[in-house]
Amino acid sequence: MKRIVAITLALVLGCAATFSAVFAETPKYDKTAVSPFDDYCDGYGMPGAKGQGYVSVLKVSTGVAEKSDDMLLDGIVTYDKAEATDAYIGQINMITASSFNGLIGSIWGYDLAVAEEIRNNSQKPLFTMKQYDGSSLPVFAADPLLKAGQALFGTEKARRFPPAPGGQIICANKSAVSYRPAKGSPNPDKGEAYGVWCYLSISIARDRSRAASLFIEDVGTWTKNASEDDLVRFLKEHQKSVAKSIIDCGRNQSVLYDRTYMAYAYVMMKPGQVGTALTVAPYVTLAKKALPGGDFAVLETMSLKEWEQSMGFQGHAGK
Repeated sequence: MKRIVAITLALVLGCAATFSAVFAETPKYDKTAVSPFDDYCDGYGMPGAKGQGYVSVLKVSTGVAEKSDDMLLDGIVTYDKAEATDAYIGQINMITASSFNGLIGSIWGYDLAVAEEIRNNSQKPLFTMKQYDGSSLPVFAADPLLKAGQALFGTEKARRFPPAPGGQIICANKSAVSYRPAKGSPNPDKGEAYGVWCYLSISIARDRSRAASLFIEDVGTWTKNASEDDLVRFLKEHQKSVAKSIIDCGRNQSVLYDRTYMAYAYVMMKPGQVGTALTVAPYVTLAKKALPGGDFAVLETMSLKEWEQSMGFQGHAGK
C-alpha cells in the first residue's frame, strides 16, 4: 500500500511539475486581423476575416450643430459629426463593448505601425501614480495614438482605410450630449450646459500574455460657467481621477499595468448650439491594402512614418 501511495504521489507531483512548466511558457496567440475588404477595415468577428485577432484604434472627437425643434435629431446629427471629425469612422453600426484589449488584440500605433514618439521612447510622463502593489504607473499623453488612428482611417475629406460603410463595428465607447440655450444660463436640471467633454485612456497590461489592457472612457458636461480656460483646467485636474479608476480596476482584477496613454476632447457650445463629445476605440480588422506587401506581421516591425511611406501617403492624414 505504501508503495502504491508513493508511486501515485510521484505521478501527481510529476504531472504538477509538467503542468507548471507548461503554464510558465509564454502562450502564443494568433493576432492576425485582416478584413475581407481591399479598401476598408471591418468590425472584429465579421464573416470573411483572416486570422483570429483584432486591432484597437483610439479616437476622441466632438460635434456641434444649431438647435432645432427636435433634441433627439440634434443628438443624432452631432454624434454623426463627432464620428466624422478627426479619424473618420462615419456611417458605421456601432456595437458597444466593455472595454479591454486582450490576448488576441493589437493596438494601432503601439503594437502595429508604432508611433515615432513611442518607438523612440521620447515622451515624458504627464505624471505617475502608485499601483496597488506600490509600483509606479506612468501616464502619457495619447496624442501619438490619436494621430496614428487618423493616419489609418483618414479624415472625412481625405479617407484612407476607414471602417466599411454600414459595417457592424464593435467599439469601446461613451458619449455626452447637451444644449446651450440661446439666451440665459444653462439649466443642468434640463440637461443644459456650456460644454461637453470626453476622456479615453488605454492602460497596457504588464503581462499581456495573461491579462488584458484596459480602456477607460469617461464623459460629462460643463455647467459651471462660460470660461473655456476653467473647463481645460478641470480636464487637466481630472486626469488624476481617471488614473485612480485605472488603478482601482487593476486592484479589482489583480492586474498591474506598464503604462497608460490618456487623451481628452471638449467643445464649448455657442448659445443656441447642441454639442456631443465622443470617446471611442473601434475593434477592427485591417483593410487588405493597408498591409505592406500583404503581410500583416510586418506591421509589428514598422513605425507609423514607415507605414505611411509604404502606402505612398504624403504626411499625416488631414495635414
